[in-house]
Amino acid sequence: MRLLLGAVLLAVPASAFAQNMNADEFHRRAIALQKKGSRALLAIGEIRALTKEARGAGETVRAHRIAAEKAGQTPRYCPPKGSPRMGSEEFLKRLSAIPQDERAKINMLEAMNRILAVKFPCKTV
Repeated sequence: MRLLLGAVLLAVPASAFAQNMNADEFHRRAIALQKKGSRALLAIGEIRALTKEARGAGETVRAHRIAAEKAGQTPRYCPPKGSPRMGSEEFLKRLSAIPQDERAKINMLEAMNRILAVKFPCKTV
């Protein structure tokens, strides 16, 4: 179950673009899925929707970071070289750390940027 939810919540590069889901809606749906435990396997449509959203948001913020770097600008987050990963528990913890009233006002692109900016801050010179 943990592996399945991890697949849903990991922000990994993908060819899909984010659907711009509200961050609080994503949070509520992911928590509800997590609470189902092994019964979450029966909610394949929900798993697919959240997976598509997370992957799309991850790809879009990654593309924005790369474009900023190529333009000589400081990106919003600076991951280390390689393939940094974030497990589902860490992702949900970081998403939960964004106050609910703020989550309600932002989409998953902004939430993903905020989460990654805290996890991988850019060093200032």
